[in-house]
Amino acid sequence: MTGKRASQPRDKVSQGQMSVVQVEDGAERSRLCELVLSDLEWFGIEEATAAYIRDVAELPTFRIGDDALLSLKLHTPQAAEVYVMGVRRARHRQGLGRTLLHAAEAYLSACFVEYLQVKTLGPSDPDAGYAKTRSFYLAQGFAPLEEIHGLWEHNPCLLLVKRL
Repeated sequence: MTGKRASQPRDKVSQGQMSVVQVEDGAERSRLCELVLSDLEWFGIEEATAAYIRDVAELPTFRIGDDALLSLKLHTPQAAEVYVMGVRRARHRQGLGRTLLHAAEAYLSACFVEYLQVKTLGPSDPDAGYAKTRSFYLAQGFAPLEEIHGLWEHNPCLLLVKRL
């Protein structure tokens, strides 16, 4: 798509009873990321978790209170990635992840981004928690593109993509 890039939305987006807010302060992004990921035992690779906490300080990040966050990494003017998303366990299955994803997609569409990707543990690993993660992304319209071996040291990486 051609044309002038839209200004990036920064205000609150209400989705029913939930308000999604873009987090402006880098230190607050990192604090929130650490809070949410510490509640999720499957984020168990210490170096990877530390990288998420460090990196989100520089990335567009959305939150629902202190219960959930989603950070985006923009790779090209046409493509972005869900860099990290987490919802505290007590709030699972209440629509927070779906609400965050919809807000992130609206943000990206306003920036004329066409594709959104996400990487997660591939199906050749039998982890039940990540099977639920893959089901979530499939239900949100993502298509599995490829399972990559070697991108992550000992874990298969499933690349999923969605056209916005």
